[in-house]
Amino acid sequence: MATLSLRGPAGRSSRLEARRGAPRPDLGPRRVRMTTASAGGDSSTAEPDLRVRVNGLEMPNPFVIGSGPPGTNYTVMKRAFDEGWGAVIAKTVSLDAAKVVNVTPRYARLRAGSNGSVRGPIIGWENIELISDRPLETMLNEFKQLKKEYPDRILIASIMEEYNKGAWQELIERVEETGVDAIEINFSCPHGMPERKMGAAVGQNCALLEETCGWINEKATVPVWAKMTPNITDISEPARVALKSGCEGVAAINTIMSVMGIDLKTLRPEPCVEGYSTPGGYSAKAVHPIALAKVMQIAKMMQSEFSNTDYSLSGIGGVETGGDAAEFILLGANTVQVCTGVMMHGYGLVKKLCDELKEFMRKHNFSSIEDFRGASLQYFTTHTDLVNRQQEAIRQRKAVRKGLQSDKDWTGDGFVRESESMVSN
Repeated sequence: MATLSLRGPAGRSSRLEARRGAPRPDLGPRRVRMTTASAGGDSSTAEPDLRVRVNGLEMPNPFVIGSGPPGTNYTVMKRAFDEGWGAVIAKTVSLDAAKVVNVTPRYARLRAGSNGSVRGPIIGWENIELISDRPLETMLNEFKQLKKEYPDRILIASIMEEYNKGAWQELIERVEETGVDAIEINFSCPHGMPERKMGAAVGQNCALLEETCGWINEKATVPVWAKMTPNITDISEPARVALKSGCEGVAAINTIMSVMGIDLKTLRPEPCVEGYSTPGGYSAKAVHPIALAKVMQIAKMMQSEFSNTDYSLSGIGGVETGGDAAEFILLGANTVQVCTGVMMHGYGLVKKLCDELKEFMRKHNFSSIEDFRGASLQYFTTHTDLVNRQQEAIRQRKAVRKGLQSDKDWTGDGFVRESESMVSN
């Protein structure tokens, strides 16, 4: 059983004590009835509370702008705060933006219906976009400005560097100087610069991941989240390594490696750049079931090995409704990130998400996010256990239909019911 002693480098376990609250509870079900008051036969229910506290950070709701285009500059991040998002994770930065060169078009969409349909709803989105191509100093100045204007709102920097301890630690120091509230480490971008041991190239290699997390958590003084790649056999393995190596939380999932499709008229892949393409990252509604499975795996691992601690989990993948978000929270997520959803529906989406999540909470009489966080984890088991449960249920139903086994089992009080139990129809 893992404990806080597994938090990584010496001194790491105490560096955030001023920011952290009480240890986080288990991920098991915690249902609490909302307070109600009645007058004249009518009842009114208290407004569900969407506030969350994550690694000592206070957010007005669990909805977080995921790292990507919606957090690419001061203007759009300010818009996110003004619209009411719980937190903003900026687009991933590195020390040398000059190495980042994007192409266009760099997005492709999958619609419901036949290949190439232009009428069906968008269910899948692919991008071959890289991390921020803006100078680091520019992004840092905008972080400072945002924290000056929104001192009580949560701004999280997403960072990624090459396999170099000095570079990672320099980037952390420069980012923290801006006053950001936390750092998310991009161990999960599936395309771009794997040859430089960046993104998923680290997240898929637990040895590299452990070493890199050690460098990061040796330097960082704010909460650190490790963003996990789904392009791996067992996502719980790197998540476990990240937490044991000092990270306060994990976020999952980043995009899934994909080829969106082939244009059947031109025979060229999409998105098409000068007649060519490259595999990219898949997101939007179509990845939601996969994301739920990965988050469930991580949450089960955390529940088993990191219970009664303040580790956190951020769910990502195909969130467009409050119901989508509720599913992640029911599986143990503290927060829910949205990126592609904002690109499709705009920053005002957060109001719809909050309204729909509150409606879900009213329906089930939940007063807070913690009331139902992790409540559905208990219903996941092994296939062998499912077989055993079904066989036992069938045995019990057969026993009821068979009725009494012997004349000695008849009773006076239950005579009619006992007779009916042995009727064939």
